[in-house]
Amino acid sequence: MSQDVEHLRLLSIFHYILAGLAGLCSFFPAIYLVMGIAMLSGWIEGDKGEPAPAVVGWIFVAIALIGILLTLAYASLLALAGRFLSKRKHRTFCFVVAGLSLLFAPLGTALGVFTIIVLMRDSVRLLFEPGAPEGSGVPGV
Repeated sequence: MSQDVEHLRLLSIFHYILAGLAGLCSFFPAIYLVMGIAMLSGWIEGDKGEPAPAVVGWIFVAIALIGILLTLAYASLLALAGRFLSKRKHRTFCFVVAGLSLLFAPLGTALGVFTIIVLMRDSVRLLFEPGAPEGSGVPGV
């Protein structure tokens, strides 16, 4: 049981680390945001010295905002899953976040696989039961 508790503790830490990295990655779409704003304000010119079409600028802004919001949402879900793993609550939520992490290659894929493997164990499932105390895997002991 102590090995399961240690694995959950490590997974929780790694979820926090990946949440931080994902939060940093949310700044990358800001390049598109700046380009879109530059197109809308006329700083970037088209082929014949004319300003770029406004619709192109709005597309860049929309893509950037969607990318930023999705990445920040993913980072928030990772941090929340890390919290739930440390508290041993909401096992299904942790499974769902682990499944989403599989798409964030290569670090998210590794973390997602290991999280799913650990959460599939019967002894870990017992740790998530409502009556299980902090240091034990047996409910009500």
